[in-house]
Amino acid sequence: MIYTLTLNPSVDYIVKLESFQLGELNRTVNEAKFPGGKGINVSTVLKQFGSKSMALGYIGGFTGAYIEQYLQNEDIDTDFVQVDEDTRINVKIKTGQESEINALGPNISEQNFALLKQKIQHLGAEDLLVLAGSIPASLPKTTYEELVKICSENGAQFVVDAEGDLLKKVLHYHPFLIKPNHHELGELFDTSITTAEEVIPYGKKLVEMGAENVIVSLAGAGAVLINSEKVFFAKVPSGEVKNSVGAGDSMVAGFLAAYERTGNIEEAFRYSVASGSATAFSLGLCSKGKVEELLPQVHIKEIR
Repeated sequence: MIYTLTLNPSVDYIVKLESFQLGELNRTVNEAKFPGGKGINVSTVLKQFGSKSMALGYIGGFTGAYIEQYLQNEDIDTDFVQVDEDTRINVKIKTGQESEINALGPNISEQNFALLKQKIQHLGAEDLLVLAGSIPASLPKTTYEELVKICSENGAQFVVDAEGDLLKKVLHYHPFLIKPNHHELGELFDTSITTAEEVIPYGKKLVEMGAENVIVSLAGAGAVLINSEKVFFAKVPSGEVKNSVGAGDSMVAGFLAAYERTGNIEEAFRYSVASGSATAFSLGLCSKGKVEELLPQVHIKEIR
């Protein structure tokens, strides 16, 4: 079973306006709301491919109840830890440009954290945990390390989609997959990376540091997959980018769904790239149909 973890989920409230005037009454043209959070995005895209997952994390109040009910209506299993305060609401304002107002989120107590660790303790050799996003301020900075250590001790695999020290500190536990973009990869090694050729030596360093598979996305310039045996480069499909939110989460979900089905790393990489592109070319997260439409455009070559 695949488990996804969202430590600080949100209700994303998206409003579109013709224009926004500070200090004036502004009226929306249209609006929408849905659950937000990187782990939740992964579960949502996995469902598109028919892959079951369980969404973990923290929810509270009427907004938390909305998230849980929404996911259950989408036939996505949930096992959240309930907290005392309300799950946050993030507001995204779309005019000519997009502006965001992200809330802090609820306070998470030591008892809440202990309950989450108890849930992770139940994962075993047949399970995989996706840890995605940042750590809330009320949780210890060692949260990811503590959770992946539990996975490692119990034989569960895990995926980490995070930046900087959060990522570096879990590498020696041997994540099955990490997915930095080229900017994040450059920041890890205090350099600038713009091409696939520049990605490869640093991707290999991450493998040496413990990662089993490394996918580095370069936006329109393609993507690279590196493991201890092979290096693949993928040319991404062409299309109009409408949305960058969730593209990385879609890459993770596409990879896991295809690998679960085929056991083939190259095919999983193909689905990963198609899934990320399909989300980028859509207003929301990708659909299975859009991914399959783009698959023939994902050309992969092995770099020797």
